[in-house]
Amino acid sequence: MKNKIYLKVNTDLTASPQVLSWFEQINQPPIPNKQIWWQCQTLMMEGFTNIVEHAHRNLPIETPIEIEAMRLDEYIEICIWSQGEPFDLERQLQQASEFEENERERGRGLKIMSVIADKLSYEPTVDNRYCLFIGKYY
Repeated sequence: MKNKIYLKVNTDLTASPQVLSWFEQINQPPIPNKQIWWQCQTLMMEGFTNIVEHAHRNLPIETPIEIEAMRLDEYIEICIWSQGEPFDLERQLQQASEFEENERERGRGLKIMSVIADKLSYEPTVDNRYCLFIGKYY
């Protein structure tokens, strides 16, 4: 099985329902384990939110965010391309406090993603963008 979908949206959190609705296409036929599907949805929304709120925070709302999701046998890949400033994901994860020590309601997204995802990276691309890569086995 190989299913690949693509979406381009503005840098706007109000696009979240559109992103989530679009992502539903990848769950056909439905993943039997509903908890895994919930984790995939969480990864998608945390990734999108982080790009909007952090990577694109100083960019115009018209700045596009491109998203691609691919479902393979027992694996889902999500790529979210951004145009923001350089960001060291590994260093940020090392500096992030553990859930129990973080009493703020914000700032937990990267830690959540690192716990749920089987693969997580944020790398520069040849076209001067960055790709947030998320991989999840099911």
